Amino acid sequence: MTIAAKFEIEYLQYLDAEGKQVRDDLPEFAKDLGHMVELYKLMLSTRVFDAKSIALQRTGKLGTYASCLGHEAAHVGIGSAMKPEDVYAPSYREYGAQLYRGVQPREVYMYWGGDERGNDYQKEPARHDFAWSVPIATQCLHAAGSALAFKIRGEKRVAVCTIGDGGSSKGDFYGAINIAGAQNLPLVCVIVNNQWAISVPRKIQSGAPTLAQKGIAAGLFSIQVDGNDIIAVRKAMEDALERARNGQGGSVIEAVTYRLGDHTTADDARRYRGEQEVKDGWDKEPMKRLRNWLVAKGVWDDAKEEAWKAECDEWMDNEVNAYLETKTQPVTAMFDYIFAEVPADLAKQRDYVLSLETQLESKKGH
Repeated sequence: MTIAAKFEIEYLQYLDAEGKQVRDDLPEFAKDLGHMVELYKLMLSTRVFDAKSIALQRTGKLGTYASCLGHEAAHVGIGSAMKPEDVYAPSYREYGAQLYRGVQPREVYMYWGGDERGNDYQKEPARHDFAWSVPIATQCLHAAGSALAFKIRGEKRVAVCTIGDGGSSKGDFYGAINIAGAQNLPLVCVIVNNQWAISVPRKIQSGAPTLAQKGIAAGLFSIQVDGNDIIAVRKAMEDALERARNGQGGSVIEAVTYRLGDHTTADDARRYRGEQEVKDGWDKEPMKRLRNWLVAKGVWDDAKEEAWKAECDEWMDNEVNAYLETKTQPVTAMFDYIFAEVPADLAKQRDYVLSLETQLESKKGH
């Protein structure tokens, strides 16, 4: 029998569920304990931010919100590996990566509060990243297009996109990785496999043993990592970014994690998954393992944890106040940024809305 091709998928992990180191060849960044503390602090900030966001939604101050609970290691690992000149095309819950790149919580709140100005990031390097993408997997094509532009211009930049396990079944994802392989583009696509595509479990989404192997068909380097281990995520990202930057092609990274909360605040995960599964997910969650590792190294303790949480609470309160105090846009904003020249039907609707507003103001005056 003649074999046309063979492949295998490496699994990468440095810290187990209890925070014990399972291999000795730590990457250079992980040997810098001060840096690892900063990464942990951002993970903790992200979790505090997430809890605050859900509270805002529950009190009617935000629209539907997509929680990132349990994804902190994967997201911070992605963002911290990127260079400022790289471009990030997120989906809609990768706040840890975005916070690292300069997105402000108030901007996230504005977006989920229905104000598109939240997409206009004010700080670098996030300012040249893409906005949130709720349509599933379309951001992968945006990233592939950016990667093609970088290649044409001869720029040493990499486009990074993130997609969920369910989204990796979309044609947009396959189209993006296919062109990246065919054209040798500097694209890194991370599948954040949190085991659930809303209510659809991973086991019936794909017959493939790993989601990482989807990249093999496109000719991309592919690897599966423990998505709750920030060292593994960061190492895989650094390697993939370096290969892409040096013209050695793109990569698909599958970060295996777990969605500890509901899909969004409009979802009730208790309807489709059992308590024991969620409990098992908490046993493997990312914060505990990195904290245990840092405590064992003597660089973190309960006092530092509580002090940092207090700082995070103050930061979030300031960001929430900034969001709530943001001046409301004029009602015409919903029409003004869709087309360069407003079509007649929309212009008619715009005029009608303005007339209603004028009538309302007139009634207030009397």
